[in-house]
This record gives sequence, C-alpha cells and structure tokens, in this order.
Amino acid sequence: MKKIILSLIISIFVFTGLSYCQLKIGYVDSQAILSKLPDAQDARQKLDGLIHDWKAELQKMESEKQAKEQDYDRRKLIMTEQTRNELEGEIKKLEQQITEYRDKKFGTNGELFQKQEELMKPVQNKVFNAIQDVAKEKDLDFVLDRSGQLSILYAKDKYDITPQVMDKLKLQQ
Repeated sequence: MKKIILSLIISIFVFTGLSYCQLKIGYVDSQAILSKLPDAQDARQKLDGLIHDWKAELQKMESEKQAKEQDYDRRKLIMTEQTRNELEGEIKKLEQQITEYRDKKFGTNGELFQKQEELMKPVQNKVFNAIQDVAKEKDLDFVLDRSGQLSILYAKDKYDITPQVMDKLKLQQ
C-alpha cells in the first residue's frame, strides 16, 4: 500500500510537470526511534509479560489435555463404553477450551491486538507528532519511513531526519 501511494505521488509530480519544482523529502527510521524510546520499551515489556503469562496458561492447558490423552490411551481397553465416552468428551472439551483461549488471547481481534493498540497508540502518536514538528521546521514536502514495507533504494544522509526526531523526543543516538 505504501509503495502504491509513493508511486502515485511521484507519478503525479512527474506527469504534471511539477517535477521541475524542488521537492524536499526527508526520511526516518521509525524502528530505530521506537527501539530507543523508553515509552515504547515499557509498552513492549508489558506486552511481553502478558504474552509470557498467556503462553504459560496455554502450556498448562495443553499439558492437562496431554495427560488425559495418555491416561485414556493406557486405560481405554479396560474402560467401560460409558467411561471411555466420558473421557473422550473431556478431551474434546479441553481441545475446544484451548482453541477458544488461543483465539481469545492471540486471535485477530484478541486481547493481544487490543493491548498492543492500547499501549502503542500513544507512543506512535508521540513519534508521529515529533516527525511532523521536525518536518515543518525543515520545511519538508515529504517524510518517508524506511523501516516499513516502503523501501528506499537511495537517499542522501542529509535528508535523514531520524536524529532530529530523536532529539525532539530527547533520546540518545
């Protein structure tokens, strides 16, 4: 999507004759900024803690299911039909609980996604505002992010505003 937008912007300037005007383009490495921003590191640690806890709970549930399966396999020949059916039902119920838990925590709209949005949105806004401030101060026409899917094949270092954004956020370089 970013490549399409960038191509469209460049095409507009090339084909409308505006390519003769001087464009000022800057770029940042938002990953470098986020890796040094304490707020982002705190959010990442909170998310990592949640992920660790949820994975531990999943592991516990899977271990319980595995123990029931092993018990079932050892005793299935000596069990009555009713006991066998009950144990099979318990195993299926555990499988369903594991799947539901995994979806609830790690699914597309799961708690991880929501927590990530909740914790990272303020950080992203802070970085975006700093980028906007630096871009206005330097009178840039465009600022590109080279850390995402958008690739920059060549850019002069003088257009890299990552250090100024880090200065604005009071980060060490």
